[in-house]
Amino acid sequence: MRTVDFNQAPLLLIWEVTRACALACQHCRASAEDVRDPRELSLDQGKKLIDDVAAMGAPLIIFTGGDPLQRDDLEDLVRHAVSRKLTVGTIPAATPRLTRDRIFSLRDAGVHQMALSIDGENAAKHDAFRRVEGTFAKVMEGAKWIHEAGVPLQVNSVFGAWNVNDFDAMAELVISLGIVFWEVFFLVPTGRGSKLQSCTPEEFEMLFGKLHALAQKAPFIIKVTEGQHYRRYLAQHGGIGPAGHPMNRAAISSKPVNSGHGFCFVDHLGNVCPSGFLPIECGNVKQTSVIEIYRNHPVFRELRDFTKLKGKCGYCDFRDMCSGGSRARAYGLTGDFMNSEPFCAYVPKPPPAA
Repeated sequence: MRTVDFNQAPLLLIWEVTRACALACQHCRASAEDVRDPRELSLDQGKKLIDDVAAMGAPLIIFTGGDPLQRDDLEDLVRHAVSRKLTVGTIPAATPRLTRDRIFSLRDAGVHQMALSIDGENAAKHDAFRRVEGTFAKVMEGAKWIHEAGVPLQVNSVFGAWNVNDFDAMAELVISLGIVFWEVFFLVPTGRGSKLQSCTPEEFEMLFGKLHALAQKAPFIIKVTEGQHYRRYLAQHGGIGPAGHPMNRAAISSKPVNSGHGFCFVDHLGNVCPSGFLPIECGNVKQTSVIEIYRNHPVFRELRDFTKLKGKCGYCDFRDMCSGGSRARAYGLTGDFMNSEPFCAYVPKPPPAA
């Protein structure tokens, strides 16, 4: 096991290999449509990106979309990433492209983990959110095939005002699926998600409590995304526990992961952003190495300097632990990625007057 210096490399890089997707999900950060862009990174350009990810010391790469299954060369990308000693995951959409044969093909290419999205505890709620009938049934079918292929299964779920009270039912469903990892996202207002309502600060705290309680007994790892102040909650309620799921064998980090700080996103055109939820384009891998952009672009460097956080996050006693909450949410709601986390209920003691 090794640690990662977040000034030099991210813990994980997510590459949006295509933005095309047959679904029309209400929260989609990419406002994806079912057509591929001819300007997407080619296979050779993708391999160069993968080489750079490995060279800078990032241990994890995730191929996402849109729907990554729309790329016929997805297996080639997986094989190349595995050959560079990267831990590789992918997040296929629940469409007719998600077949048993394709799952086994990805397994044979060496993929380490596959994730499916579940945003409702039943077909009516999930399909309404994904805006395509039959997606819940396809997720259940895909989960069965992934287990059959022997690939570790992850579930991704997003929470906001529309389903905050469905957590217990969602957790019961997720537990029943035999997963190794549950990634719980909190809504960031970007893309189509800008039309949805987030959880209130009080609802964040309530869900943090439920996540913490579940983590004590669940047979899988729970990861919170765009809810970085969960780390503050844990510190106040029993401390931060160890992590050791299969996707994290390459690097164990006690540091908070946030946009540009341990995290990097490359979109389908090759634009490098601090995250998919913080879509500030800082360069393009077709012209500049992702290594140079991640390490030296002013936006990335500023995001890694917690002393530049504004408002209450700037003087909060938990600042370095949670990295100031979601930088993407601050940007989405205020236009300034260094502003305070808008949905943190904690009120720190202000500094003494000068």
